[in-house]
Amino acid sequence: MEKYDLLPLQLQREGLVQPKQFYIPTIADELPITLVHSKGYYQALQQGKVSKALMRRIGFPYSYRLFLRECAIVEGTIKVALHALRHGLGFNISGGTHHAARHWGEGYCLFNDIAIAAAYLLHQKKVKKVLIIDLDVHQGNGTALIFRNNPDVFTFSMHGANNFPLQKAQSDWDIALPDQCDDETYLNTLEDALKVLYKKVQPDILFYVAGVDVLKEDQFGRLALSIEGLKQREWLMAEFAYKHSLPMVVCPAGGYPKSLTLLVQGHTLIYKATHYYYG
Repeated sequence: MEKYDLLPLQLQREGLVQPKQFYIPTIADELPITLVHSKGYYQALQQGKVSKALMRRIGFPYSYRLFLRECAIVEGTIKVALHALRHGLGFNISGGTHHAARHWGEGYCLFNDIAIAAAYLLHQKKVKKVLIIDLDVHQGNGTALIFRNNPDVFTFSMHGANNFPLQKAQSDWDIALPDQCDDETYLNTLEDALKVLYKKVQPDILFYVAGVDVLKEDQFGRLALSIEGLKQREWLMAEFAYKHSLPMVVCPAGGYPKSLTLLVQGHTLIYKATHYYYG
């Protein structure tokens, strides 16, 4: 998507990020990926032996280049998570592939980069407790399934009730929002949830899936947030992490307005909010 090229340029243009702050990831190998995904699924993708039916579910035609791209996204989120533990904050511009589950991918997601990075930190004993807050308009069903019954990871998803996936998984806490949910309802619901989450989870790190497909202009979102409402959401999230001295990993995930300008503008808002707190 064009946004992956345009967003870094816009962030530099607005003085939010310097060129030296960008990191181009290498390719994640099998070990961290198979902490979350089955070895059979990983090797099928690596060797191009995925069924046509599964590739239709994923949404992309298969290519080895696609496999490498997804491995690079995974490596990026792992590196960003390690950076956040040291410095408080990190972003993966291409991250947020939250529909992929252990044995399959779907919704344009091959591997679940957020889940893999969280599992890697736990495996390496870098953290003891992980909180994942997923505010993409689509439920993070893959993440919920991967960490089902895992006491070390708490999954929270606030999403459109009538949006993809049709059959929702069960997160540790789900809030399903009605169609045309407006700024006031959305922000009040989120603010109330954030008050509960830190006390309930006491996490060592936060993974934030910051989808902008909640905007009313989104072609598939079905919610009705204004750009100002989205801005307030990102300030709530930045303040939440900063107030609790909670390392935060941000993955932008989805957004599908017709206007590419609006899409890039929406994705810059979390950078602006965190820039205020973290500089």
